[in-house]
Amino acid sequence: MTQQTQTQYPCSGCGANLEFAPGTAVLKCPYCGTETPVGPADREIREHSWAQFAGLPRKPIVALAPHVFTCQGCGAVTQSDKISDRCQFCGAALVADVSPGDQVVPEAVLPFLVARPQLREALRGWAASRWFAPNGLKRVTEAESSHSSYLPHWTYDASTVSEYRGERGEHYWVTESYTENGETKTRQVRKTRWYPAHGVVSRPFDDVLVTGTTRVLPKHLEKLEPWPLPDAEPYRPDFLAGHETLRYDIEPETGLENAKSVMANVIRDDCERDIGGDEQRVHAVETAYHDVTFKLMLLPVWIACYLHAGRTYNILVNGRTAEVAGERPYSTAKIAAAIIAALLLIAAIITVVQLNRT
Repeated sequence: MTQQTQTQYPCSGCGANLEFAPGTAVLKCPYCGTETPVGPADREIREHSWAQFAGLPRKPIVALAPHVFTCQGCGAVTQSDKISDRCQFCGAALVADVSPGDQVVPEAVLPFLVARPQLREALRGWAASRWFAPNGLKRVTEAESSHSSYLPHWTYDASTVSEYRGERGEHYWVTESYTENGETKTRQVRKTRWYPAHGVVSRPFDDVLVTGTTRVLPKHLEKLEPWPLPDAEPYRPDFLAGHETLRYDIEPETGLENAKSVMANVIRDDCERDIGGDEQRVHAVETAYHDVTFKLMLLPVWIACYLHAGRTYNILVNGRTAEVAGERPYSTAKIAAAIIAALLLIAAIITVVQLNRT
């Protein structure tokens, strides 16, 4: 385990640590309010060649030792597998100085735009719209139940050429006779005639986004989309100050395979459009990927936790759009009351109908 170089941002006014203020371009002291502009970018966001990267020797991310921070405020030593964290003793913001080597370094960051007041409003609206949720769900809006976190994601670009084999279905109608109540009648029946089809489709892909962490369920992260990726900034540690930043634990090779799965769904749609006709069957697709590039991005997510009946529920909020996704508990009492109310309503309707018949 080696000492990790780090960055901290002491306040010029009171000596506390500055933190990036969501929705601004400044680092702000949470105590005296002193502000310092975020440092300028020294370069633009770059895409990295996959062909060059694939040939480089690299240590698996699981083999990397935790970062070891020494807080400049209280002198405490903190071990963490995160890129940015807080001192376990004084709460000061700690940001690791990442550099190329055993791990891929972030190329871009989408800074937090949603601050804590907007977070509470988003959670309050989400909680109010949950049918059959327990009354205590409103507690998820409490400040101490949530924290801001940058989550690692991979993006991939590629030019694709795909050869496909399938069938094109064309509809036609035939007249059929049938007997009903002893009477012969006719009707029009639709049938499909199938023809072999094959061809080639091509499509460029830009910024296909896949998660780089296993700590958050993909099905919840997907509900936070779309992300305004064009608004991303070149990576600077300033944006991370005061916010947790997870280190990726999904390797870029796995990320590429996941991205290809996303691309495959789009390519299949292209094949079906190219086949034409009234219906399509795609039997096989072979895709060649050219000029593949990638980068590591950090996306802002508020993570809130809610405890109900001994179980913890996680709720995610998009740190740019305030979109909410996640788990929710159900109130058995409310569900039972709704069922009883429905049964009483049905019974009342039946009673009224029977009375009208007499």
